[in-house]
Amino acid sequence: MTDAPSDVLLPRRSVLEGLEADIGRAAQALHGQQRPDGHWVFELEADATIPAEYVLLRHHLAEPDDLELERKIGVYLRRIQGEHGGWPLFHGGAFDISASVKAYFCLKMIGDDPDAPHMARARAAILAHGGAGRANVFTRILLAIYGELSWRRVPSIPVEMALLPRWFPVHLSRMSYWARTVLVPLLVLQALRVRARNPRGVHIPELFTTERRPRKRARTHQHPGWALFFNGLDGVLKGVDPFWPRRLRRRAIDRCVAFVTERLNGEDGLGAIYPAMANAVMMYDALGYAPDHPDRALARRAIEKLLVIRDDEAYCQPCVSPVWDTALAAHAMLEVGGEAAASVPAALDWLKPLQELEVRGDWAEQRPHVRPGGWAFQYRNAHYPDLDDTAVVVMAMDRARRQLGLDERYEEAIARGAEWTVGLQSRNGGWGAFDADNTHHYLNNIPFADHGALLDPPTADVSARCVSMLAQLGEPGDSPRMLAALRYLEGEQEADGSWFGRWGVNYVYGTWSALCALNAAGFDGTRPSVRRGADWLLSIQNPDGGWGEDCASYSLDYRGYEPAPSTASQTAWALLGLMAAGEVDHPAVARGIEHLRQTQDETGLWPQEAYTGGGFPRVFYLRYHGYPKFFPLWALARYRNLRRANDPRVAHGM
Repeated sequence: MTDAPSDVLLPRRSVLEGLEADIGRAAQALHGQQRPDGHWVFELEADATIPAEYVLLRHHLAEPDDLELERKIGVYLRRIQGEHGGWPLFHGGAFDISASVKAYFCLKMIGDDPDAPHMARARAAILAHGGAGRANVFTRILLAIYGELSWRRVPSIPVEMALLPRWFPVHLSRMSYWARTVLVPLLVLQALRVRARNPRGVHIPELFTTERRPRKRARTHQHPGWALFFNGLDGVLKGVDPFWPRRLRRRAIDRCVAFVTERLNGEDGLGAIYPAMANAVMMYDALGYAPDHPDRALARRAIEKLLVIRDDEAYCQPCVSPVWDTALAAHAMLEVGGEAAASVPAALDWLKPLQELEVRGDWAEQRPHVRPGGWAFQYRNAHYPDLDDTAVVVMAMDRARRQLGLDERYEEAIARGAEWTVGLQSRNGGWGAFDADNTHHYLNNIPFADHGALLDPPTADVSARCVSMLAQLGEPGDSPRMLAALRYLEGEQEADGSWFGRWGVNYVYGTWSALCALNAAGFDGTRPSVRRGADWLLSIQNPDGGWGEDCASYSLDYRGYEPAPSTASQTAWALLGLMAAGEVDHPAVARGIEHLRQTQDETGLWPQEAYTGGGFPRVFYLRYHGYPKFFPLWALARYRNLRRANDPRVAHGM
């Protein structure tokens, strides 16, 4: 694609012609979506599983009917049903049996006729893929709770696990934060063999096959030897489960309740993520807590705050992203400058008090001597701040104090954020999202971990953000921690020149992140890693001038980049990455800028249905509704700034 003559690559009209007006329209539109208190927050959409689980939770608890809300969720689920008859994990994606089972169950629960065409198609697709019994562990747990299959079809993790010492190889502290918060209340549900109330008496026997065919071993991330060991252990645990001493079980349940209650997190919920929040509510219910009990009521209210209810349809978000949205939008507005940047101090003033300076979260298990100082992704999540958000907020504050002359307004916040980030660097030089050295990879072989995302190891994208932050704050390039970080980051580069993106789809996201970090560290296109990364981005540009990547690039064997139609956010990432590599004058960059200008809509922003965010590779993806609002603006403004300055070097970490 990039071998074409430069006169073909260049747009017919100058890329600078009218660019200022396009930037102004986008900045005005983004400013118009800033909340009165200074922050931005946009919808965060997952797949059919979360809204389906929300409806099934209400029926599990036998809550009063809300027929209008159910009707709207039904409209949403029918709209996103795939052409294959089932439900995908992202718009246009392949059939996913777990999402399809939950969506079908939900629609039947709210009254859809099983013989209706959309239900018949879904049922046929589910049966063709082996039936509901082939769904993932979390779906089978839901089915066991509803009595659709035996608890023996669910991997055993005894609640007594909560009492194990920290040195034990299978311990909660060795798992990721999301696994921890989801699993702890789930241990109680499993120990009590909880049964949903299901007042309408809806069941789905029609989704289970009766044919006894030899089952081929499914392709999996799990190592055959480890999987054999843990599957054998699962059989032993099932056999001894009835013989656990009652006093020990009671003590373990009490430990789980104490863990959850300590981390309830107000109306932002346990872990501030839907699965953990829902499990907490069901745990309290199973233990006999009345609906008006303060802890149960608080946990239940948190879930309602995740609903998005429109005139015609509704869905439930997996969580919310106000800190992330606000920090990134602030970066975009700072890039625009002028009147647009005037909106940034209010955003940063909103962010400042959300810094966690007191609670020593679960991260302190590995780093007990580090002071708190991070920001969470959500409004509040004191026990679980993350490195990605912290680095982006710190960079925005540092940039604003220089660009806008804000004196010492954010000095302490910046210092504490940087201190916490440095304190959570892993031994290999990189950073995970929430914990240090969360690298116990054997745990991904336990039967419960069929999603392959039980851990939070260092990743290139999060590490790149931390490197960018440290470099922007003046960390010497030859300091031991920076050398270790750069060694890790360059060591993670793929053979084709790209970097894997854990939290964004995928290699485009990872490569953008890494190139920004290497630029911030002082490397230019003469550095082999930078050159190879830039060449890879150039090689995958779409014919229309944009960039796109399919979520299928998170394949089981990680074969690499999977092409897809251009999206606004992925085009912006590629452009920002190329500009960080010093390629502002490359014809491909001009074509990419022109693509963004041509696809800007009448509102001043960009449409994007595609999912370009990562929850868990291969099993959970996210559509950030804010991404096409601030990333393209950021790329356009940076292009303008670099062309005006006639200097290919980017001055900031991002």
